[in-house]
Amino acid sequence: MSQFKDYPPVSDKQLGFFIDSSRCSGCKACQVACKDKNNLEVGRRFRRVYEVTGGGFIPTGQGGVQNNVFAYTLSISCNHCADPVCTKNCPTTAMHKRPGDGIVRVNTDKCVGCGYCAWSCPYGAPQLNSQTGQMSKCDFCVDLQAKGEQPVCVATCPLGAIKFGPIDELREKYGNVNSVKGLPQASITQPNLVIKPHQGAEKEEHRHA
Repeated sequence: MSQFKDYPPVSDKQLGFFIDSSRCSGCKACQVACKDKNNLEVGRRFRRVYEVTGGGFIPTGQGGVQNNVFAYTLSISCNHCADPVCTKNCPTTAMHKRPGDGIVRVNTDKCVGCGYCAWSCPYGAPQLNSQTGQMSKCDFCVDLQAKGEQPVCVATCPLGAIKFGPIDELREKYGNVNSVKGLPQASITQPNLVIKPHQGAEKEEHRHA
């Protein structure tokens, strides 16, 4: 009997996330809500809140220094990429990108837990479920979306720093930044992600996925 439950595509357009890093306080409510919703054990996190720091004190050459020290937080999960390397390297096609809304999912009826997807993903999205010996990851809360509800990370963020929707609409509204300091180059997988960077973030790529 199949253990994998699929849902009809919730959109006929590619879905993506918008992350307002300038608004994120690092409270990790999204991370905790995701762990609770998916009943994840310690160490397995589908959404992760990273702290990015950098900069320093730069001599001005006139006896003083310029301060460009920065620190900010960035909430990241699977980006349901336009060119996901996890699906390319899955030997059983368990990791797949479904048509319509473009959500990347793991078919547990096919997954053998080889880990190739995890080794391939630059964002660390696929993670081993030690209880089943199979891979797992963010599935964009397809079960909630099928009921007309928001992904739990979106609904939980107290500052409204996470939004979702058709990626073309998000880019039209918020721009096309999808790679900042602390993230891999977007050209690797073309993530369906838009970021409003914190003022300390160094924009590395401004590219459509």
